[in-house]
Amino acid sequence: MKAYKDMDKEELLTLKEALMEQYKAEEAKGLTLNMARGKPGFSQLEPSMPMLDVINSESDMRTVLGNDTRNYGDLDGIGECRKLIADMMSVKKDNVVVCGNSSLNIMYDTVSRSMTHGVNGSTPWCKLDKIKFLCPVPGYDRHFKITEHFGIEMINIPLYEDGPDMDLVEKYVNSDASVKGIWCVPKYSNPTGISYSDEVVRRFANLKPAAEDFRIYWDNAYCIHHLYDDVQDEILNILEECEKAGNPNMVYIFASTSKISFPGSGVSAIATSLENIKYIMGQMTIQTIGHDKINQLRHARFFKDIDGLNAHMKIHAKLLRPKFESVLKTLEDELTGLEIGSWIKPRGGYFISFNAMPGCAKNIVAKCKALGVILTGAGATFPYGKDPDDSNIRIAPTFPTPEEMAQASKIFVLCVKLASVEKLLEDM
Repeated sequence: MKAYKDMDKEELLTLKEALMEQYKAEEAKGLTLNMARGKPGFSQLEPSMPMLDVINSESDMRTVLGNDTRNYGDLDGIGECRKLIADMMSVKKDNVVVCGNSSLNIMYDTVSRSMTHGVNGSTPWCKLDKIKFLCPVPGYDRHFKITEHFGIEMINIPLYEDGPDMDLVEKYVNSDASVKGIWCVPKYSNPTGISYSDEVVRRFANLKPAAEDFRIYWDNAYCIHHLYDDVQDEILNILEECEKAGNPNMVYIFASTSKISFPGSGVSAIATSLENIKYIMGQMTIQTIGHDKINQLRHARFFKDIDGLNAHMKIHAKLLRPKFESVLKTLEDELTGLEIGSWIKPRGGYFISFNAMPGCAKNIVAKCKALGVILTGAGATFPYGKDPDDSNIRIAPTFPTPEEMAQASKIFVLCVKLASVEKLLEDM
């Protein structure tokens, strides 16, 4: 198959005409398919429905320690839920605080607390002249929205197949005291699906920050979200590695069951050092009388233990695999050899990251939208919504059905081809 860049103008014009015919045919169908955000599909929510029957008006509402979940108490979360989430996060129960329904909320609170009250007694960030965050890109748009909301300067760090550019991370963190944090999705990263290598995790743990209040924001959102039973990514325990390196306070780990049980009705948690937890709990005591312990009890009794969680996620994997494989097969069948795009086959997580020819992403997304296929906005995977190459597109295969995903994939590659031809002709 001839690469588009090797075609002359006449060949490209002939190809564009054929692609436009296909485009008009798809336009006439009037489809409506949404793969903009990583929402679980209807079929993924069904396996969690029995959780709603675990507790009713006849239930014993006490924890294994005898605490009444209907009342005040257990500010850091009920013991059995802390143990469940600790095992999911591969940390010790004592290092975990279970919160409400959203890990994003905890991340926002953690940044907000640092802005107004500092980190473990350090100068509040709002009193400093300049605050910076490192942002591996492409990355999670909601992370970037938090730091942008607080007026924090964001610095792009290239994300490779084994993790962020650690030479650049070390350069910034170890020499610039205004760098206070870095956003990380270390396992099945959003959106690329890559997982950090052991070397990258160790280099994170061995950072020598110029700022005493520097923290790694380790959003392990997809820690048990494998797509395959036989090939699964595993990453080193960052909390343990930080302890070994003499940096026990340097990391905050975040996770939730949002894409395990019910989005918006799950449980979330932060895991960190005991010293960090003491400081966090000092604010929580003022901020809240506690999170929803009945929901925590519901989750603990439904899943029981880490084996129950893993078994549940195997059901999810079985539902998601056909969707991911449908997209990947279409990309491979239709685009291999054309040299107009690249992608990584993820082994877990919620997304497929596609890199188009520079200058094409916005056009591709707009063309897809005109055909009824809604994608995440081009640029969203970069701070301030600005992809310097206008290249990266995040594909979220989870919400549509496999049949809808197959349709959407064909439309996507058609738009990639057409936008690429237009760009090559424009550059001639």
